[in-house]
Amino acid sequence: MLDLGSNKAWSGYSSGITEEEFGDFQKLIGMIHHKNHWFTEDNVRKSFSAWGNELKENALNSWVSQYQFPESNKNVGIIMAGNLPVVGLHDLVSVVLSNNIALVKLSSDDDQLIPALIKILVNLCPELEARIKVVQKLEGFDAVIATGSNNTSRYFEAYFKHVPNIIRKNRTSVAIVKNSISHKELELLGQDIFDYYGLGCRNVTKVYFEEGFDLDRFFKGMFSFGDVVNMNKYANNFDYHRTLFLLNQVKFLENGFLILKEDEELYSPIGVLHYEFFKAEEEVRKYIDDHADQIQCIVSENEVKYGASQKPGISDYADGVDTMKFLAELG
Repeated sequence: MLDLGSNKAWSGYSSGITEEEFGDFQKLIGMIHHKNHWFTEDNVRKSFSAWGNELKENALNSWVSQYQFPESNKNVGIIMAGNLPVVGLHDLVSVVLSNNIALVKLSSDDDQLIPALIKILVNLCPELEARIKVVQKLEGFDAVIATGSNNTSRYFEAYFKHVPNIIRKNRTSVAIVKNSISHKELELLGQDIFDYYGLGCRNVTKVYFEEGFDLDRFFKGMFSFGDVVNMNKYANNFDYHRTLFLLNQVKFLENGFLILKEDEELYSPIGVLHYEFFKAEEEVRKYIDDHADQIQCIVSENEVKYGASQKPGISDYADGVDTMKFLAELG
C-alpha cells in the first residue's frame, strides 16, 4: 500500500499516480487545517500512516476470506462522520471489498481528504470509478451505514428503517489503571487520551484508578503531551472549562493542559478527563457492562493495550458490529 501519509518527495510511484498528483495530495494534507482546524498536518499524516499499515494485501485477503459475498452488487449508502481525518474510510473499504457499490455522503468536516483519496484509489484501480460515487443526496440505496450523534441517529433510524442498516451513535472509551501500572504504560495511556485531541470515540474520556493510586504519577506520565495546548482550539476548550469550574467552585486538578475532574460521567469535554477511584474492580466491570452501549473500547492491561485505542485493526469494528458480515448478508 502506498504510504500517503509520508511527506517524502515522490520517488517513482507507479500504478497511475503521477508526481504532480502525489504532490497535490501532500499539499492538501498540509493545508487542510485551514478548512478544519482540528485536522492538523501531524494528525492527518498519523491517520494515513495508520491506514497504510492496515491496508496490506495479505491482511486484506485474510480479512475478506472469512466471508462469502453474493455476486449481485448492492448500492450501499455511507453517511460518514468527520470528527477524525478519513474516519469513514473503513466503511468505504468494506463496501468496495464486499463487491458492492458505495454511495458516499461526506461530512462537511471532512469533505476534501476523502475525495482526494478516492481520486488516488481510482487512479490506482480504474474499475473503482464505477464502484465509488460521492453524492450530495442519498438515493437508490439498498442498504445504509450511517454514523452520527445520538440526535441524528434517531433521524437515521426513522428514515432508513425500510432497508438493512447500521446506525452508529455517540460512544466513548474508558481506561482502568491499577497501582501496578508502569510509567511507560502511563505515557502510552496519554496517546489514548490526546491522540486527535480526544475527538474520537476510541479516545479515553474516563479513567478508573485503583484506590490509593498517586495522581502525581499520572500527571508525570502525561508530561510529554504538553504541546497539545499550543493548538488554539484545544487551548480554548481547556481555558473555557477551567474558568467555568473556577467560577462554579468545582474541585479539579490540572497541569496546564489537562483538567482532571472526579466525576461519574463517562463523557468528558475536550481538555477535561473524568476519573474515579475503585476498591473492587468487579464494581467497575459491572458499571461498564451496564453502559456497554456507550463504550467503544476499554483500555487496560487485559483488553485494549495502553496506547493502542487509536490503532484499531482492520477487523476491529465500530460499536462491535461486524460490518463485513452485514454486507455479506445483504443477499
